[in-house]
Amino acid sequence: MRNIIHGAAFYSVYFAPRGRERLLFLGEEISQRHLTFDDRLIGIIGDAGSGKSSLIKGMFPGLELVNDDEGINPHKVMQMQVPEQMDSLAETTTYHLDMRFQTAFTQMHEIVSFVRQALEKGRRVIVEHFDILYPALKMHAEIMIGIGEEIIVTRPGVFGPIPKDIGHVVHTSLKFRKQVHTAEDICTMLLERDLQIKHTWRNSDVRRGFVLVFDQLPDIDLALLEKKILETIASNLDVAYYDEDHIQIGNFEPVRCNGPRIHVRNTSEIDGFKLLDSFTYDRMNDTYSLVGLIGSNHREIFNLNRPVIF
Repeated sequence: MRNIIHGAAFYSVYFAPRGRERLLFLGEEISQRHLTFDDRLIGIIGDAGSGKSSLIKGMFPGLELVNDDEGINPHKVMQMQVPEQMDSLAETTTYHLDMRFQTAFTQMHEIVSFVRQALEKGRRVIVEHFDILYPALKMHAEIMIGIGEEIIVTRPGVFGPIPKDIGHVVHTSLKFRKQVHTAEDICTMLLERDLQIKHTWRNSDVRRGFVLVFDQLPDIDLALLEKKILETIASNLDVAYYDEDHIQIGNFEPVRCNGPRIHVRNTSEIDGFKLLDSFTYDRMNDTYSLVGLIGSNHREIFNLNRPVIF
């Protein structure tokens, strides 16, 4: 039973992780926490490169996407082009639509008709870029998920929120997530290449920043590391996808990365980087954290986890 007040909505906010595996894991967690068996219309909102496909795959394992980083699924495109096929596809219980992609092939009224028909037949429809469909569909998704700097999960009430509001937040905040991820990979590259530090840390997140967690206090000169990171950022190096496990920063050797599409295009886009000048000790877990932040207004470390939505 859902404890929802009529006319109201609930929100949950998660840090948007930068690695593919972490996105898949969080998608699974969101599905378990927030999705019910009778939810039919799922709206996903987020820009290109935000990790929507990985999040959806984590929420709905085995779902065939219309299109993702691996290419286009022509069978799924045909379902939309020939909606009469729906009756013969009894085994298809869940449909995936990408509005930016689908509107290149299909009229908006045809998409609306398809979605309404699928819902009437008890099928589940997952719509990427739901903010594009909403004005024509004129109905709320049962769950909306926005992914930018943070992941916002909301079950809209009668009065919203509307997709436009969620879209404004996630579209404008994604740039910070990309800046942080690129700064994190620059830090990793310099730790391994210049400081000869073996990659034994675990990755974590804070708002507008990254965390490298060590089981033992490492011998790292943080002032020197920050200086090297700032010099690399100031070099205006291009950042490019190399393969599914690496990115290319300038002319350096490819850098390991399991979220290679979530980056700025050039290091000059990273604004106001700094490292905290000491390791943060977690007494409960006996670990030491190296914290890097971006932006001009660095908040106190004990306030870094406060979410900001609207």
